[in-house]
Amino acid sequence: MEKLQTKNKAQRVNNYNVTKVAVAYGDGIGPEIMDATLKILDAAGANIQADKIEIGEQVYLSGNSSGIEKSAWETINKNKLILKAPITTPQGKGYKSLNVTLRKALGLFANVRPVSAFAPYVETNFAGMDVVVVRENEEDLYAGIEHQQTQDVVQCLKLITRPGCEKIVRYAFEYARAYGRKKVTCMVKDNIMKLTDGLFHNVFKEIALAYPDIESNSQIIDIGSARLAATPQNYDVIVTSNLYGDIISDIAAEIAGSVGMAGSANIGTNVAMFEAIHGSAPDIAGKKVANPSGLLNAAIMLLSHVGKTQIADNIKNAWLKTLEDCYHTADIYQEAITKEVVSTGEFANRVIDNLGKLPTQLPVSKLSEGNGEIKIPEYVRKEQKQVLVGVDIFINWKGKNPNEIGDILNNINSFKMKLKMITNRGVKVYPNGLAETYCTDHWRCRFVDIDSKIDGEKIYNPVDFEKVIALQSILHHKGFEVIKTENLYEFDGKRAFSLGQGE
Repeated sequence: MEKLQTKNKAQRVNNYNVTKVAVAYGDGIGPEIMDATLKILDAAGANIQADKIEIGEQVYLSGNSSGIEKSAWETINKNKLILKAPITTPQGKGYKSLNVTLRKALGLFANVRPVSAFAPYVETNFAGMDVVVVRENEEDLYAGIEHQQTQDVVQCLKLITRPGCEKIVRYAFEYARAYGRKKVTCMVKDNIMKLTDGLFHNVFKEIALAYPDIESNSQIIDIGSARLAATPQNYDVIVTSNLYGDIISDIAAEIAGSVGMAGSANIGTNVAMFEAIHGSAPDIAGKKVANPSGLLNAAIMLLSHVGKTQIADNIKNAWLKTLEDCYHTADIYQEAITKEVVSTGEFANRVIDNLGKLPTQLPVSKLSEGNGEIKIPEYVRKEQKQVLVGVDIFINWKGKNPNEIGDILNNINSFKMKLKMITNRGVKVYPNGLAETYCTDHWRCRFVDIDSKIDGEKIYNPVDFEKVIALQSILHHKGFEVIKTENLYEFDGKRAFSLGQGE
């Protein structure tokens, strides 16, 4: 069964039906830019019914550590659409990010950030830039799973899943096809993270084969980020994982001229959330100088999402015409170009006055010409043969000499399990490590079956799980503090764990 993301069947409406939206006015400048945005939507005949929800700073400070009340969840689940102004998360006291909570709790797997340059009306070095960053939104390092394991060492788990990769990569290609984009670029770091980023890259290459009409290529994230900053005109749609996407979407917005101009969509199977990408800017709250463009562009994406593409085009073109008319808020003021610096409300009025007009210098919005329909198939798991072939046991040990701990562990007799190597911070330190390698109190000790070939072909024999448990028990009784274990598996005969650096 296929699910539709960009125009969910339950949400697709004509240009005039009422669309019920959970509206969060946010904190700081949030209420000002939301009022301006809703005023424009109303004037354009968007027919939005705004169901106000309370989220953000005041909810946090009332004692709710999640920043959202039960009634807000109920409104969101009823309407399936959220238009959200920026919020403030109070500092300290363990408050969790509401943005992350919403994205993960509602299954908003795709973050979509279109970024365009509006030269010369918004100052930029990259006239003609038009990039869409499609970012995986639920997993990766942003899963938020962290532990302090020893006095010296903390860890953060990077979780990449095949279902997550398939959904986001498929979404990027479907988005490109739906909106007339020509190329999708994958950015990863699989030269180092061969399993996690390797999975993302492999899925990208698999799915790209189903879209021969769309050019596809891949880049390592570091050089890709540099090239995006230097030559953004060479990019069209970029798809990447959560952390990388967070970084490069802000790079793209910044070099386009103003982070305050960009909106974003967070798309799920059943719910979608639309927001500006900038913060709540409490320093200018109440001064009526905030630029509502980011939230307005998010609202335009919402209208396109529910099928009101003609109204979305009308608003977008009126907004572009306002930029061309050189009525600007203070953040995009240019002495040589700006005709008048206007307030938040005055800017909204200028957009309303331009409804029905087209820009003459900037590209005309043509959302209504795309099919806008994105189809994501249900994930189907392909069964693989999974075989346990060893275990990495992490030990908290205060010594500094790896040969000392290595010799002790080598002499442990545990049901045909033998020590293969020890690493510290990922670098092999036993056997035959380098004396220069700095060692912390966090030791990864790899044990495999005693008859496994550990050189040459590196063939690993299957291991009974009971042997792994027995080994941990022996280590405990020998006085070692076991802080973590990771089972080593082969899937369909292929090694599914990394080697030690230098192994």
